[in-house]
Amino acid sequence: MKGYLGEFEELVLLTIAHLGDEAYGIAILESITARANRSLSLGALHSTLTRLEEKGLISSYLGEPTATRGGRRKRHFELKPKAIVSLNDMKSLRDELWSVSKINLSLK
Repeated sequence: MKGYLGEFEELVLLTIAHLGDEAYGIAILESITARANRSLSLGALHSTLTRLEEKGLISSYLGEPTATRGGRRKRHFELKPKAIVSLNDMKSLRDELWSVSKINLSLK
C-alpha cells in the first residue's frame, strides 16, 4: 500500500461512500457519531476533510442554496477513484491480519 489511511480518515471516507449525494459536513458528523458512538467536533471533521481533499482522495462542490439554511449552500463531498483504491487496500490488509491472527474473539 502506497499511502496510509488513519482510522478517522477511513471512517470519514466510508461515511461519504455510505451517504452518497447527502455527504456534507453535518450529515457526515451525525452519521459517524451515531455509528461509531464517538463524540467529535465539526472542526476536527473539517480538518480531516481538508486533508483528504489535499491528498486527492475526495473532491467537494457547493450545492444549491436552500431557504432552510438562509440561502447558504452546503459543501458536498464525494470519493475520487484513489479513495476507493485506498479503502480496498485497507480492507485487504485488515482482512489479512484478521485471518492470520491467533486470538480467539468468540465470547463465552
